[in-house]
Amino acid sequence: MQTDREIQCMIALTRVPRLNVMIQRRLLDVMGSAVAVYENRNDIKAVMPELNDIVLRNLAGMDSLLPRAQQELEWAQSKRVQCICLNDSEYPARLRECDDAPTVLYYRGNADLNSVHMISMVGTRQCTEYGKDICRHFTEELARQCPDCMVVSGLAYGIDINAHRGALGNGLPTVGVLAHGLDQIYPRMHFDTAVQMLQQGGLITEYMSGTKLDKMNFVARNRIVAGMCDATVVVESASKGGSLITARIANDYNRDVFAFPGRIHDEQSAGCNMLIRRNEAHLITSVSDMLDMLGWTTAGQESAQRGKPIQRELFVDLTPDEQRVVDALKGFDGKALNQLSVEVDISVGQLSALLFNLEMRGVVKLMNGGMYRLL
Repeated sequence: MQTDREIQCMIALTRVPRLNVMIQRRLLDVMGSAVAVYENRNDIKAVMPELNDIVLRNLAGMDSLLPRAQQELEWAQSKRVQCICLNDSEYPARLRECDDAPTVLYYRGNADLNSVHMISMVGTRQCTEYGKDICRHFTEELARQCPDCMVVSGLAYGIDINAHRGALGNGLPTVGVLAHGLDQIYPRMHFDTAVQMLQQGGLITEYMSGTKLDKMNFVARNRIVAGMCDATVVVESASKGGSLITARIANDYNRDVFAFPGRIHDEQSAGCNMLIRRNEAHLITSVSDMLDMLGWTTAGQESAQRGKPIQRELFVDLTPDEQRVVDALKGFDGKALNQLSVEVDISVGQLSALLFNLEMRGVVKLMNGGMYRLL
């Protein structure tokens, strides 16, 4: 957990003009903390000479940003909102792996943002009965076959709100990613659903309270929807729209993308059909299709596995990190890279190298679908 001073400086850092999230991240990596960035704000050029003079001047003026940052911190504390910083253990680990991850997230809810299984469900705001029906049946099926799965979406009209309500109705945790501060809910008519989500999931945003609605914020939040999750499911989409942006981002993040097909002349299925045609999404017709492609164990299979005796040899000469991976794989027929990364708290890049070494030493095996299991 970060100190109030670190959070205050972190919030201030996000408000420095011309300082995008990637430069913010680089500064934190180099300096070690937001407090260190602030305390050395006049000497940043010595450690990051590539920054231009305008950015350096803006960093030197961080003093003026601290009062607003303190105000936001106090507001968050009074509203039971968590300010989760990039280097916080509670920060969504999957999202942290993305280069453009937000430096600070504002979150209120009771869901684990590092749940073992997380998917996003997205689609058009002008959804049809076909799309609504998919949301109902998919979340019902998901609750039976993968009851620990969290559903993430954007609380927007259409597919988003139907995905959230489907999850709520079937006992699944669901998190809404907002394009504004947590001091408001947009659209207003989704307020009651948002309140329910605080008790069975939560609401999250990168924007401070008082942020005005802006079209570009809705586009930017799509990277959080995609980045937080193992996979993105496009339920129904026209040939253009935010859900296609989310799918593209998910592909860029090397996450799985799934799409439900529709009739060839249906406008609201044109985007899904296009994703499938271009091999930018796997065609699915059920939860089982998705679970099979992800290599996730269903609830029934997990019960069967728990009844099996685990007989593994003790591997010698393992590093502490390698031992954590081996322990995480014991008793399972396979786990995906992203899932392992969350469980052992090792970055995907470091974990890939570690698993490669274990594979070369005959400790683990890479199977079809990118799953790893013990030998």
